[in-house]
Amino acid sequence: MSDFFKSSSVSSSPADMTARKEAVMNGVRSEIALASAQELINKTNEKCFAKCVTKPGTSLSSSEETCLSRCLERYLETFNMISKTYSARLSREREQRQNNQI
Repeated sequence: MSDFFKSSSVSSSPADMTARKEAVMNGVRSEIALASAQELINKTNEKCFAKCVTKPGTSLSSSEETCLSRCLERYLETFNMISKTYSARLSREREQRQNNQI
């Protein structure tokens, strides 16, 4: 990655620059996706903990464990459903744009 920040030589082709730019953009996208996933998990944990653990102690009761498990499962199921729906929508919109350009 340190090569990216070196001054580009005159011999660098536009294809090389495009590939480097795309590699950096993919890295940024990966970092954003990771940060978003971590934020989702943190918020989900906070909300489920607040809902399920009424009296924090040294250990969880079986009902608290069950509540936390179900709560987290519902959040993840919902997240997966929304992600699939959103991805499908993006694909449809991308396809429509390509069809309109033809």
